[in-house]
Amino acid sequence: MEQYESDRLTPARTAAARRGPRGGRAFLSRRSLLRASAGGALAAGGIGALSACGIPPADRTAGGVSAEDHSTEEKIVNFSNWPVYIDVDDSGKRHPTLEDFTRQTGIKVKYTEDVNDNTEFFGKIKPQLAAGQDTGRDLIVVTDWLAARLIRLGWVQKLDPANLPHAFANLADHLRSPDWDPGRAYSYPWQGVSAVIAYNKKALDGIEVKSVSDLLDNPRLKGRVSFLSEMRDSIGLTLLDMGKDPAKVTDDDYDAAIARLQKAVDKGQIRRFTGNDYTSDLTKGDIAACVAWGGDIVQLQQDSPDVDYVIPEAGWMLSTDNLLIPNKARHKTNAERLIDFYYQPRQAARLAAYVAFISPVNGAREELARIDKEAAENPLIVPTKDVAARAHSFRALSDKEEAAYEAKFAKLTGA
Repeated sequence: MEQYESDRLTPARTAAARRGPRGGRAFLSRRSLLRASAGGALAAGGIGALSACGIPPADRTAGGVSAEDHSTEEKIVNFSNWPVYIDVDDSGKRHPTLEDFTRQTGIKVKYTEDVNDNTEFFGKIKPQLAAGQDTGRDLIVVTDWLAARLIRLGWVQKLDPANLPHAFANLADHLRSPDWDPGRAYSYPWQGVSAVIAYNKKALDGIEVKSVSDLLDNPRLKGRVSFLSEMRDSIGLTLLDMGKDPAKVTDDDYDAAIARLQKAVDKGQIRRFTGNDYTSDLTKGDIAACVAWGGDIVQLQQDSPDVDYVIPEAGWMLSTDNLLIPNKARHKTNAERLIDFYYQPRQAARLAAYVAFISPVNGAREELARIDKEAAENPLIVPTKDVAARAHSFRALSDKEEAAYEAKFAKLTGA
């Protein structure tokens, strides 16, 4: 049975993948505060090995593998997404934007919320993709690190710009060319996820918090600070505070950031590293300040007036969940039309009003103002140009780097 180096995960990498940007984060709507997703267990075989002997090795050539496109005669698109990550009507059973897409195009959407965890989902689709078979899905949403892996393996198809005029025109500038998919040849963002600093005003009792340095160095916050168990967010914000660019991180930079956080752990400044469970501690005031995800903050503020946030002057971390078309998908053109539909500002605004994460669409702010003026003015949902200019992403890591970096972070956090 063949196994490629990029398919192997050390125990540290496995733990990191499962606690990663959406494996364990609450999926929030503006109607359903802190409704948690199902945290998927590592699928049988997982990333560690091909699920059955005899499966051909991955196609590592760029461009993916297309199939005969049945979009014309089969007016359907099979769409796999995360739970609570699309608009829902008051009955909780209908998705208004999907219904509008069907009315406009005649294309029905079979919508499935079966992406509960990046690693688990990779385990589901890997056997078919490795064997050059159709996964039964025309469109999937996965977090940037997994999107990068699928592109690197040659398991997703290159998009046809002719079917994506709105997407090409309206994609926000700061999301146009990640290092793992330059020019967005294979992916478009579904939503962006910010990592910033949140705090409880009552718990701070006048303490000023504006930067990561304030979290790490103010003795009045000892034991009342938490960081995220997502490596790229916690290390990324620490690097920015140190004047380093996460998009250009070196081994020495990374080790320096680990050392800075370790010092704070050793002296009891950092209480713990968390997934989405920091939200309860923050609202109760058990945690005074923390590294937090923007979508969580938007939702918490609806019922918790003491919760607020700051976007550090040094910058904030941005990750994305991304739309991709797997190899051998039967309805590629239909899937591209659905991607393009959500890049119309009105549809993007309807989606953003519900999910409260970062809209990747230029023009969404103006449309959102007609639906929810407060949301339109919230930079955690639609970043202003100034805020967007301070967004940073962690660079794509090689397999060797990822294994080493995650092992060091696991040691720091006790994972």
